[in-house]
Amino acid sequence: MKFNSHFSIAQRPGLLILFIVLFFNSAGLLAQQKKAVKASNDLSYLSDSTVLNKSDYLLRLGKVFETINQVQVTTSSFYLLKPIAMHLMKDEAAIGLLKNRLSQSDRTLNVQNLQMYQTLLDELETNNLGCMDDLQRYDKELNGLKTQILTLRKDSVLMKIFKTDSLKRMFKAEFVELGKKRIVMDSLIKSNTSLINNLQARTSANIITVRELKYTADNQLNSVSIKAFSKERRYLWESVDQKANKRTDFQRFIKSEQQISGYYFEYTQGSRFLLLVLGAAFFFWVYFNFKSLKQRGKLESVKDLNFTFIRQKPYLITLIFILTLAPVFDLLAPALYIESIHVLLALSITALLFNRLPREVFYKWCIFVVLLIFPVILRSLGMPARYQRWLLLIFGIASLVFGLYSYKILKEKAIKYRLLKSVGIIYIVFNFLAISCNLFGRFTLTQIFYSSAVSSLLHAISLIILAGVITEAFLLQIKTSRIKKNYPEHFDWEPVVKSLRGLLGIGVFLIWLTLLLVNLNIFDSLYTTLVAVLTEKRKIGTLVFTFWGILLFLMIIWVANFLQKYIAYFFGDTGDDSLDDNKGERSKLIVTKLVLLIGGFLLAVAASGLPIDKITVVLGALGVGIGLGLQNIVSNFVSGIILIFDKTVRIGDVVEISDKKGRVKEIGIRASTLLTDDGAEIIIPNGAILSNNIINWTLTNNQMRVVIEFSVSNPFQREEVIDLIKGVVASSDNIFTSKEPKVIIVPKNKVSSTIKVYFWCKDISMAENTKSTINSIIFDELEEKGIEIL
Repeated sequence: MKFNSHFSIAQRPGLLILFIVLFFNSAGLLAQQKKAVKASNDLSYLSDSTVLNKSDYLLRLGKVFETINQVQVTTSSFYLLKPIAMHLMKDEAAIGLLKNRLSQSDRTLNVQNLQMYQTLLDELETNNLGCMDDLQRYDKELNGLKTQILTLRKDSVLMKIFKTDSLKRMFKAEFVELGKKRIVMDSLIKSNTSLINNLQARTSANIITVRELKYTADNQLNSVSIKAFSKERRYLWESVDQKANKRTDFQRFIKSEQQISGYYFEYTQGSRFLLLVLGAAFFFWVYFNFKSLKQRGKLESVKDLNFTFIRQKPYLITLIFILTLAPVFDLLAPALYIESIHVLLALSITALLFNRLPREVFYKWCIFVVLLIFPVILRSLGMPARYQRWLLLIFGIASLVFGLYSYKILKEKAIKYRLLKSVGIIYIVFNFLAISCNLFGRFTLTQIFYSSAVSSLLHAISLIILAGVITEAFLLQIKTSRIKKNYPEHFDWEPVVKSLRGLLGIGVFLIWLTLLLVNLNIFDSLYTTLVAVLTEKRKIGTLVFTFWGILLFLMIIWVANFLQKYIAYFFGDTGDDSLDDNKGERSKLIVTKLVLLIGGFLLAVAASGLPIDKITVVLGALGVGIGLGLQNIVSNFVSGIILIFDKTVRIGDVVEISDKKGRVKEIGIRASTLLTDDGAEIIIPNGAILSNNIINWTLTNNQMRVVIEFSVSNPFQREEVIDLIKGVVASSDNIFTSKEPKVIIVPKNKVSSTIKVYFWCKDISMAENTKSTINSIIFDELEEKGIEIL
């Protein structure tokens, strides 16, 4: 198409408008393109991110403040530093005394004191090792803080803050606060570092010194033990060098011994605290049982138990209880302490026996007390050794004569305590050995044999008294429990005493033997040897064991069995047949016994250290045994558990099992016992009980329906006879009145009729007596009415 050259835009207004629109659109597009180009050239968002801002600097300063504050928090947790310093002062004083005593070359050191020194040194070593552990822990924490501070000092950002003036001005307030905290931090670190280093040095020195003293004590103990069998002094009949017999500085020796004993008691007070707790528990046990009886007005009920020792206010027997067991809790105590315990114990027993022994026997006891106390008093006076030897000779001869005379009386009167007879022989033999050793200059052996003689007899008598006291306290517990639960007050206590006497006899003998070995100064060596034998690891195949693990296993099993056997006594149940209304209590006791047995077995396995994989082997072998021939045993065991928890049969129930009838006397783990009316005890395996039909007459109640049947001659007034019989039945105390008795009269023939009487008894155990009584009264009443009974 051709356009006319003379064609004008003005002449065409539509074209003009179109041109304007296109122009502005193109201008807009151009502007958008320029903006896009400009935006594409703006790269500020890609600037370097490593350039730090104010928040980054503050974050680093916050870490510095956190570390400095952590110094204060950590050092404030070092609360043991002051107690450690105080303990170290006491330890250093005790170590100085022991070092002074062990460095002396005189003959005042005896075996017992050396053993006490060893015990004290062991405690000192343990305490210092404990202090060293705490100090090392504190030192480790302090070194950790120092490491953190050194790490902060190497931080480049922090270095920039501290070196750049502009940043210093920006964080001026933080720098001021930081300066104050830094001064405190430096002081804390410096002081605690110095204190910990000082305490570590002192503790290390103490440990080294203690170990050296232990070595010295061991050597001196061996030396004293060897010299004891050699001639230490002149024969008693030889002349004496006056200078050699000159009295030493006894007061200094006593003061030193008292100080060392004081440290011993301070470091070993845990055992004596336990003894005091046991004594307090025993006192309140007896006291509150008597108080309970007094509140119920039943104090007279204990007269049939014939108590010899315990009274309502058991102050004296509690003192004897504590003094008797005190040497057991301090086997290696200082000699002065043990001698004081012996004197107090002898005086306490004298006060106890004052009104309990015949005068003649009491006077003999007083002679023994004098023989015990006077040598102690004379030694405490610091007499020269030669005078002590002559006095010990006199007392030894007197003790020997006293022992022979007393043993003769014991033998003639056939005293039931076998321990006293054995102790009497030991008393005589040791006194004879003490006299012989004294004559021939074995002064250490003289002291050992004489003190062992009198202390063995004292311990034997005190332990026998203690066994009697515990037995009487146990009987008191049974009596109180029975009265609290409204059981019959009287019970057969002789079997209980017999059982306790056997157990306590074993305990008394073991304690007495231990104390005798301690007095002879051979307990420590025997104990060390025994421990080494028991704890030595032995191997059979792949099984590793120790004799101690086996012994511990058996001991725990025995204790669990003993507790489950006698725990019922503690709650007043002695297994007698008179307790008919305590089925629930007895069932609970059975569950308790089962828990004790299972818990004891699990504890024994855990304590013995037997590996679990070995137990699975044993259980596997047991499973094979069950499959081969132990089915009945396992069946009875499981049946016993079912009976205990199912409660279809309880102790005291009257049951019929197959053709057996009786009262359930005991439900055991393997078998149960029925007590028949004839007094026979029928033992039935638990499996047989569950496999038979059980007739339980007392499962939910003790009621029982009784039938009386008899014949009378005709004629008689039916209503009159029925009312008479019902009146007789209702007059009985054992009748369940909510169920009316029934009387049925059945004519047999023209001459006689049969009368049947049905009534319910409250207590099945009294059913036969009730039936007999009612039957007798009915016959008497009918005869009075002129009714003939056929």
